[in-house]
Amino acid sequence: MSCCRTSPSHSWVFPTVNLCCFGFFSMMKPSEPFVVPYLAGPDKNISLSMITNEIFPIWTYSYLALLLPVFVLTDYVRYKPVIILQGISFIVTWLLLVFGQGLRAMQVLEFFYGMVSATEVAYYAYIYSVVSPEHYQKVSGYCRSVTLVAYTAASVLGQLLVSLASLSYFHLNVISLASVSVAFLFSLLLPMPKKSMFFHAKSSTEVQKPPNKNVALDGPSKVNAPGGEEKPTSEIPTISGNLDGGPVSSPMPRNVVWSVFVQWFRDLKECYSSKRLFYWSLWWAFSTAGFNQVLNYVQILWDYKAPSQSSAIYNGAVEAIATFGGALAAFTAGCVKVNWDLLGELALAMFSAADAGSLLLMHYTTNIWVCYAGFMIFKSSYMFLITIAAFQIAVNLSVERYALVFGINTFIALVIQTVVTVAVVDNQGLGLPVSIQFLIYGSYFSVIAGIFLMRSLYIICSAECGKEKCRSSTGHNPSEPEDSMSDMNTATQF
Repeated sequence: MSCCRTSPSHSWVFPTVNLCCFGFFSMMKPSEPFVVPYLAGPDKNISLSMITNEIFPIWTYSYLALLLPVFVLTDYVRYKPVIILQGISFIVTWLLLVFGQGLRAMQVLEFFYGMVSATEVAYYAYIYSVVSPEHYQKVSGYCRSVTLVAYTAASVLGQLLVSLASLSYFHLNVISLASVSVAFLFSLLLPMPKKSMFFHAKSSTEVQKPPNKNVALDGPSKVNAPGGEEKPTSEIPTISGNLDGGPVSSPMPRNVVWSVFVQWFRDLKECYSSKRLFYWSLWWAFSTAGFNQVLNYVQILWDYKAPSQSSAIYNGAVEAIATFGGALAAFTAGCVKVNWDLLGELALAMFSAADAGSLLLMHYTTNIWVCYAGFMIFKSSYMFLITIAAFQIAVNLSVERYALVFGINTFIALVIQTVVTVAVVDNQGLGLPVSIQFLIYGSYFSVIAGIFLMRSLYIICSAECGKEKCRSSTGHNPSEPEDSMSDMNTATQF
């Protein structure tokens, strides 16, 4: 009987390979860096102002409307159906890009691409429900790195096909359609998880049972997020249990859905009561809103600075280099040894200022190469800081709480982005041209930098005052461990 079962040591391979193949082909879209030249070119013949003010805002609105329902649905239906839905949304998006014509078709396209963005959570959550805990770190690295490799490779391939083979943007989109169709087929092959993090978590009696030989085959009840703490199933609390992993004190209520929402509210209230977590989350939300806005409209700015109908286009090469630079920045962030409690918000201020400077440079320059360079600086700077922010938020949280905080931060970022889109981009608001938009985005990051600069000066001054008080009251040398600990404690209070 046992010979018919998959060995626990190998049970992670099949779902991981399938999910990585889905991730690779869903990101292997060589047409993506050339979406704006394609829409503005003879194939679609849509003006830049229409793309900016009437088409692209639909993505922001649909992403915001779908994010929370999809977040709940993903856990309730146990991930795989949502991954399949993402695959279908990819196919519909590129079918409309290839065959759709006119404003309404492009707006429907943006709705389905918003669906793609909202369902992305299932891709990163799925794998932790079907593999055993000892493989979490390994499969997390595989699933995250394969999307980065695919996006970089697709950008390089697209640039080579356009520059060397003179392939049309239409045929690039056909290649992308074929790639996302292959990704959809891989989504159908994924095994269906037996449990999820909230709605299908282990019951209290299951958690208290000693391990048996079938546990490894069931897989963990867990979800992962960037930089999140990874715990085995036995350490993850149930809905009715202690959220720090303690023993279960009461049976699960009958109304599971209501109990989940009540528990989410309590968790979020407790998490955001920490000032340190609150300010890191605040930066995350505001900066991510600005980052998404820049990514959404940067191709339009490039086309404005160097029209694709009369200039050589290097969007693919720039996207590839910027993505690689962002990956290096994220890797560097994981290796840098800094007292983030004391100097973290100073780093937020400095790199936010770099973001602001690069965006203002992109606004004022008339040279497309300077504009490209500004984007590379902007993306690398953001990726460096978001990696640090993810770690700082996750370091003292359980997996469930990190997933909730990550979800709420993303939702708040989308709310902010929607407000900016309605006020600045949409024709119902100011409907500003793209060049003026980047002046506003640069000013936006300047305000973020100013706020966190004031916060960082306050924290450093408070730490120095605490050090002086400790020195005068104890007579110890500031270099001794007691003073270092006092310095740390003073910093983390703020």
